[in-house]
Amino acid sequence: MKTQQKFINQGQEDEMEVWGYRPCLWKIILVGIGAVCSGGLLLLLLYWLPQWGVKATCTETTLKEARRLLLRTTDDFRQWFRAKVHVIWAPGKTPFDSVEFTAHLQDGDEHQSLKAEHKKQNGKLCHRACVKVHYFTHHNIKYYWNEGTQSFSPYKGLEDTQVSCAHIHTNHSSGLTKTLQDYRALFFGKNEIDVKVPSLFKLLVNEVLNPFYVFQVFAVIVWSLEDYYHYALAMLLMSAILLVASLWTIKKHYVRLRDTVVAHSMVQVSVCRRNEDIEQVMSTELVPGDVITIPTNGMIMPCDAVLVCGACTVDESMLTGESVPVTKTSVPSSGEEAERMYNAEEHKLHTLFCGSHVIQSRYYAHELVKVVVVRTGFSTEKGQLVRSILYPKPTDFKLYRDATHFLMCMVGFAVVCVIYSIVNDVLNELPTQYIIFDCVNIVTIAVAPILPVALTAGLVNAQRRMKRAGIFCISPQRINIAGQVNLVCFDKTGTLTEDSLNLWGIQRAEDAIFSPPETEVATESLAKTSFFTCMATCHSLVTIDNKLCGDPLDLKVFSATGLVLEEPTEEHNALYSANISTVVRHPQQVNPLTFNTMTLTFQWGGFGIVRHFPFSSTLKRMSVLVRQLGQRHFDVYLKGAPQTVANLCKPDTVPESFGEMLESYTRQGFRVIALAHHQLESSVLWPDVQNLSRQQLETNMYFLGLIIMQNKIKEQSAGVLLDLRQANIRTVMATGDNMLTAISVARDCGMVQAREKVIIADAVPPNDENPASITWRYSDDPVLNDNQAPGIVFIEEGVKEDENPGYHFAVSGRSFAVISEHFPELVQKFLLRATVFAQMTPDQKTQLVQVLQSIDYIVGMCGDGANDCGALKKAHCGISLSELEASVASPFTSSIPNISCVSNLIREGRAALVTSFCVFKFIALNSIIQTFSIILLYSVLSSFGSLQFLCIDIGTGLFLPFTMSLNPAWKKLVRHTPPTNLKSGPVVFSVLAQILNCLLFQLLTFFLVRQQSWYTTFEPVSCHETRAVVELKGVPIKSFENTSIFFVSSFQCLIVAIVYSKGKPFRQPSYKNWPFMLTCAVLYVFFLVIMLHPITAIDNGLLIVCIPYDWRIKLLIIVLGHTVVSFTLEILILDTLWMIVKANLRAKPTNKPPNQNTAQVVNGHWGWAFLSWMICCKQCSPKTKYKHLTLKLQEQADWPPAPSTITYASTPQSLTYVSH
Repeated sequence: MKTQQKFINQGQEDEMEVWGYRPCLWKIILVGIGAVCSGGLLLLLLYWLPQWGVKATCTETTLKEARRLLLRTTDDFRQWFRAKVHVIWAPGKTPFDSVEFTAHLQDGDEHQSLKAEHKKQNGKLCHRACVKVHYFTHHNIKYYWNEGTQSFSPYKGLEDTQVSCAHIHTNHSSGLTKTLQDYRALFFGKNEIDVKVPSLFKLLVNEVLNPFYVFQVFAVIVWSLEDYYHYALAMLLMSAILLVASLWTIKKHYVRLRDTVVAHSMVQVSVCRRNEDIEQVMSTELVPGDVITIPTNGMIMPCDAVLVCGACTVDESMLTGESVPVTKTSVPSSGEEAERMYNAEEHKLHTLFCGSHVIQSRYYAHELVKVVVVRTGFSTEKGQLVRSILYPKPTDFKLYRDATHFLMCMVGFAVVCVIYSIVNDVLNELPTQYIIFDCVNIVTIAVAPILPVALTAGLVNAQRRMKRAGIFCISPQRINIAGQVNLVCFDKTGTLTEDSLNLWGIQRAEDAIFSPPETEVATESLAKTSFFTCMATCHSLVTIDNKLCGDPLDLKVFSATGLVLEEPTEEHNALYSANISTVVRHPQQVNPLTFNTMTLTFQWGGFGIVRHFPFSSTLKRMSVLVRQLGQRHFDVYLKGAPQTVANLCKPDTVPESFGEMLESYTRQGFRVIALAHHQLESSVLWPDVQNLSRQQLETNMYFLGLIIMQNKIKEQSAGVLLDLRQANIRTVMATGDNMLTAISVARDCGMVQAREKVIIADAVPPNDENPASITWRYSDDPVLNDNQAPGIVFIEEGVKEDENPGYHFAVSGRSFAVISEHFPELVQKFLLRATVFAQMTPDQKTQLVQVLQSIDYIVGMCGDGANDCGALKKAHCGISLSELEASVASPFTSSIPNISCVSNLIREGRAALVTSFCVFKFIALNSIIQTFSIILLYSVLSSFGSLQFLCIDIGTGLFLPFTMSLNPAWKKLVRHTPPTNLKSGPVVFSVLAQILNCLLFQLLTFFLVRQQSWYTTFEPVSCHETRAVVELKGVPIKSFENTSIFFVSSFQCLIVAIVYSKGKPFRQPSYKNWPFMLTCAVLYVFFLVIMLHPITAIDNGLLIVCIPYDWRIKLLIIVLGHTVVSFTLEILILDTLWMIVKANLRAKPTNKPPNQNTAQVVNGHWGWAFLSWMICCKQCSPKTKYKHLTLKLQEQADWPPAPSTITYASTPQSLTYVSH
């Protein structure tokens, strides 16, 4: 029965398709019979392919009647999962239903015992009082059947009820009864992020059932049956070592993750009940809707909760990587904001997240600081981050996809060799068991199961080197992707520029006229002004252990006033006739030379902060409600982005020269903050101000003036950006700061060069009369200032002055939103040259990263972790500048507080990427060399002995790939990038050339030895006069062909390893990798000694026959010839010609008239065409979208738009350009 296609988590990142099934008895019986007949192989196949396993044992049905579910992700990876549907009996269908009784509720399918339990506890309760609820669990999240949508959906928490902020106060602030808590616990379960560490037995079973290990076990069994005991035992031991290492790594990962999250899993909390009792319970019993109190000395939050009373100072560094404490206030209870639906992300300034450390709490009017539990367990913010670590999404990395395709090619190659082996053995009338053995032997050689382990080892080595450099990684798979990054997006403040700001000066406004700039703040005249009061009170600073903590900007501004901040007492509340959160006063001991008569003012004066509205990156402002000691009225002080503050002020209080003054400062790179003030009427009392919303308080403000902050560029920024530019890696700035300030910083650090124009795209949305439009304004020439990094000339290496496009786009967050919505056809080509993104919100930064990824950029993001979390996690490689060793805010965390970590990460990524290619090519060549050797020996009914196999596999197949991945990264970035495609011309040609080279020299050795005058068949005389023919169950091993091919193929593996272990320009030279050099030296010496100077014990063990000394010299010459040809092919021919052809194809065609050298030119073009075809390189349209768009833009004469041009979005298909 076909059912309608259903989705769960529709429209979200983890969206999945779902199908329902129920077990089918006859199918289960058939599968059981098949499993017995196949020796368990059918069960293995159904285990590897869950979709087959479900379909083979179940029949399709509706989701409502299903007992088994089949899930498939809707992303590009299309992963399959299976789940079992469970049943619980509950008094209601959803966790937010009202229940009037309590019972000992149980979870599971044993509803009969639950029914008896209900009857026992309440005689009036019958089975019909409960309903049956179906659910399944996937990745630690429970999905319950929803009758409304006829599908399964998760219950995440209180947000599922679509509750407004006001309703949280009215309907949820009193807490839950014990009955209701027990009922909700049935659906939400325990409040714990339970990272279960699997037992070693379970891990062992999961690993052993990996296809590579299953294949290895099968091969070991076959080898043992064919008397290859030594080789089988060695391979078994090697697999066991790799298995133990893998199990230890996985176990360590789980233990470390469990230890990270266990800190908040079991703490005691105080829960408020509806009867106003306070009950002490364990945090694991919390459910959404519970009300808990926050102690004064703080706590580690065990859940996500919203503040409904009081305020808290919180350290969220575990989640964001930002070490600056954040002030959280209670959610609005009245006004327009209170009517909005509560959302943890939108109302994060009122939400305490799980795992964050509440440093201290502040209560008002003797009321406890209370929070309402919003989400618990894995549904919390931290729980979702832990889930992303436990169940990471597959990395969309082309190398891994190409590796899979290449392995399929190797399987195809093995099949061809198997067919040849079967035909050869049948023609030679060998027994069936020998034919099977030969086939298995070829497959185990051609398809190397060590490849995934060797690739992983390279990433582990890169991760270890990065840790020594101060870069910590929680997602090793992204290291290779870091080597592909071609665009890096930087935050400005704290990333490109210093975290700390210097107060350059202030410029007050009186009667809508700017006063001259002032550099001294602590003066008697200024201390009596509202401007000074705003500087002293409008901030988010707190005192922790007698130390002032908070935003660096607030610290600088407040310290300039010379005042002190202290926590309030009961006496303060009485003095100010209000419940205040912070007291700002003058220090008791004052320097008389500084303050003089001002001391008397401050001795009786002081300021109490009554309400606090924290800074919002969306609103771009913050404000406080203040009462001055001795005054009966309240004052509102506000600071924020200049344009935002000016829009909230009365127009007649804003100076006419505001725009001009702001532009003059921002063009010089200063950060400008505007201040405003509003005095409330004396009739507005303390209870009244508690009910006023933020919007009501922040209106009709009086403009006070500007604070000018100097934000110097970090010493390393200009040099790193120059390195990235010379390495052909594009750089972009995304900041919340002013547009002109951002442009100035971009010029000062070299992101925009002095000779390049900046075009500002000023977009406005449509109105009743006009459509949306973009005005293209050309920025003026830069103003020279002290921020400019000295002594650096920003010239692109290899790019001529007249070849540079010479322009950059700059756009504000508001304009970016308008262009994205109303000019979708312009977005992609606009982003090709957009460099400065100013006044961007955190969500817009995330959107920017996604749009850049949509045109095939490999995007890196570097920020401080606070407002950049979304972009850091969405980018291919996000790196957070944090003092923490590891943070879940981004895949990479740097303890180095500057952007030098970006170039280090890309260097290590490129080195790891090159290492992956080297290891992959070597293991492929190693397998092919051995396969060719075996095929040649099979033709004369011979083969390698077990110790010969062991010598090659352990010596060259194990030690070499693991040691060649130890090369450190090259010391600087280069302009060209490493290969990223296994199917690209250079890689394919390199592998094919080495394959042909190895095959030629093996054939030369094979046929040449048979031409020797001393050659005999099957009965050679050993060098130690023991005449014997060593056979393996009738198949002779000792032969002249065997010995000759063994020596040559062993040296070939060594030579290929050295040829492929490249150093510069992406890795350090191989001679600096002493483990690899030592391994190569030992193996070379060993093979040279046993080839040129026979040793009895070794010859007997390796089944080496006696060959004349002159033939040994000839073998040495063959090996040297192979070495010369291999190096010539790889280095002199491939690398050199590839660079020449690429340079030729990049050259622009000229339209010169034909001349007398036309024939030579034509011949030259034919030569280049043939050479390009030979190494799989042809001039075609670029595969990446941004390169294709770049070529198209070169043909558009009207791009970029001319100065003062206005672009109208007249229709969805066309644009109108109007010049003014």
